[in-house]
Amino acid sequence: MARAVRALGGAAGPGPGPRVRFGPSPTGRLHLGGLRTALCNFLFARQRRGAFVLRIEDTDRLRALRGAADGIEDMLEWAGIAPDESPRRGGAFGPYQQSQRLDLYRQACDVLLDRGAAYRCFCTPQRLQLLKKEALRNQQTPRYDNRCRHLTPKEVAEKLSQGLDWVVRFRLERGVEPFQDLVYGWNKHEVAEVEGDPVILKGDGFPTYHLANVVDDHYMAISHVLRGTEWLTSTSKHLLLYKAFGWDPPQFGHLPLLLNKDGAKLSKRQGDVFLERFAQDGYLPEALLDIITNCGSGFAEKQMGRTLEELISQFEIGRITTHSALLDLEKLPEFNRVHLARHIENEELRQKLIRELQSLVECVYGDQQMDKEVLEKEYVEQVLLMRKGHISLLKDLVSCDYAYLWVRPSVSREQLQTISAEADDLGKLVLGLMERQTAVLTMEELNKDLRNLQKQTRETKYSSMMKLLRLALSGQQHGPSVAEMMVTLGPREVCGRIRKALSS
Repeated sequence: MARAVRALGGAAGPGPGPRVRFGPSPTGRLHLGGLRTALCNFLFARQRRGAFVLRIEDTDRLRALRGAADGIEDMLEWAGIAPDESPRRGGAFGPYQQSQRLDLYRQACDVLLDRGAAYRCFCTPQRLQLLKKEALRNQQTPRYDNRCRHLTPKEVAEKLSQGLDWVVRFRLERGVEPFQDLVYGWNKHEVAEVEGDPVILKGDGFPTYHLANVVDDHYMAISHVLRGTEWLTSTSKHLLLYKAFGWDPPQFGHLPLLLNKDGAKLSKRQGDVFLERFAQDGYLPEALLDIITNCGSGFAEKQMGRTLEELISQFEIGRITTHSALLDLEKLPEFNRVHLARHIENEELRQKLIRELQSLVECVYGDQQMDKEVLEKEYVEQVLLMRKGHISLLKDLVSCDYAYLWVRPSVSREQLQTISAEADDLGKLVLGLMERQTAVLTMEELNKDLRNLQKQTRETKYSSMMKLLRLALSGQQHGPSVAEMMVTLGPREVCGRIRKALSS
């Protein structure tokens, strides 16, 4: 902040790579659209060994929510795309919260006022409202009529001496120069023909988006601005501000919208697009990053299962198209299944999953007659490895379908005999098989052994034998293969459950 804006000197030069920023408003929680914008900036910076900056744009005091800024940074860290500079992490270009940079914006306004590029506007809210009503009555787009632009210095001084309220407006000029957008190509919008002069400093001393972003991007040495396409038509206005200050603008790239699969806007009201909800539901951040990049553009091909490192290496901003990205969240469980399997395969990540699953089991089944041995690391790890690729969420393993893993089922001998009159004989055959096991159980060997056991029965079909064993081991008629159940539970537990069922 010590830099003198009046001198209009250049901001400190960036490092060897580009500097990009993500500038959310702390008016709510981070949603998937915001995550996608942040991710594109992160990928662009990481790929070029640049800096990714988080700047909190909290100049709308009425809508800002307490704790929202921290929540946004929390979610970026959870997603694995933590900023290099931010309100929390600090940096050489801080403060990183616009409400803490008000003096800088006021000084910038003074420069524009001195140069005649801006002026004080004394129009009352009542007059502005009348202008709006009149325009709408005439079926025109409401716009300010630039009335105060023509006040003489003497008239301005008189109004100031009367203590009238005022704002600062930027003087829009015709003859906007075209700019080349990294996504949309050559663009220009003659804003002076369709808009009135915009307010850049409000009566409370807070800047509007237009001024704050231009000033901050300059003084934070932002080299590339990658933001939502809703700001495309405002870019010509921003370029006029850069020209008025005498600053070189950054390169701009506008990202197409992220929409539902039916083309409708993502519904924030339903609460199903916020990162916190996905984190609470047990989705992995890698799955979210994967699906929001897979549904759009920026890559040579669509591919499920990309890691963050692969996203960084394969991202190409030149491949982003102008078409909106259609997001099908019904596919998210499948994306999560792929990434969860990868976590289970990784020794270090698997240890974290083991601890999480142990906590889930205690939470869901802790008040039932649960053998504490099911919480042992080796057993929980075996469950994860056996179910790898079959579950979409870790919490699936504590659903009713998998209750047998944690709590012994209540199955009677009578229930088993309704499936086969040879229930007792089958039980003895399986007990003998288990007691003869000397090596580690494998599904391949067990399947062969079970086939051979069935041949020793008089009239029980193989399918009936499997149905009987599944019921004895899990209390269920559906689920993983019997061989997998037996491998997961282990010989001692299998024998215990069969004996219990036959004796009850």
